[in-house]
Amino acid sequence: MVKLTKIYTRGGDAGETSLGDGTRVPKHAPRPAAYGTVDEANAVIGIARLTAVADGGEAADAMLARIQNDLFDLGADLCTPEEENPKYPPLRVTTGQVARLEAEIDAMNAELQPLNSFILPGGKPTAAQLHLARTVARRAEREITRAAELEPVGAEAVKYINRLSDHLFVLARWINDRGATDVLWVPGANR
Repeated sequence: MVKLTKIYTRGGDAGETSLGDGTRVPKHAPRPAAYGTVDEANAVIGIARLTAVADGGEAADAMLARIQNDLFDLGADLCTPEEENPKYPPLRVTTGQVARLEAEIDAMNAELQPLNSFILPGGKPTAAQLHLARTVARRAEREITRAAELEPVGAEAVKYINRLSDHLFVLARWINDRGATDVLWVPGANR
């Protein structure tokens, strides 16, 4: 378990940070950029949870709570470079976490009508926040795949962030009265 007794260390004052294995890298290196954006997505989900119960019920909030915990797992995964036979096996995202997202997406999507247009972020406050979280998750995915081009990144980490943006999209629709209060794009409406 993590125990933090001092919040500032001055270790990053020169623009570097430590990865999970102790390696020092620039704060703008691909791994810190990736897990920093994952942290940002987690923060936006935290804001969405402020209204999740009112807008979507306990089930929506419970899904988001699990996702927030998973995002810390994802950050830990990304923070620790891949290596063979590590002395201390790092925390990694699992196929089970990805499968849970898929099962939740399928269950929610079964209650939704097919889309006839693209959706504009909006509807209920929680849905709007989830659309923002979805866009941050997509940015995190771009950062993770950029890092994966340069060094090994676990396949389940990439799958998880990809499924997460889909999950947040479907959950936003589900919260919008099962899609009934989605805000639809009308192409060329303001010409």
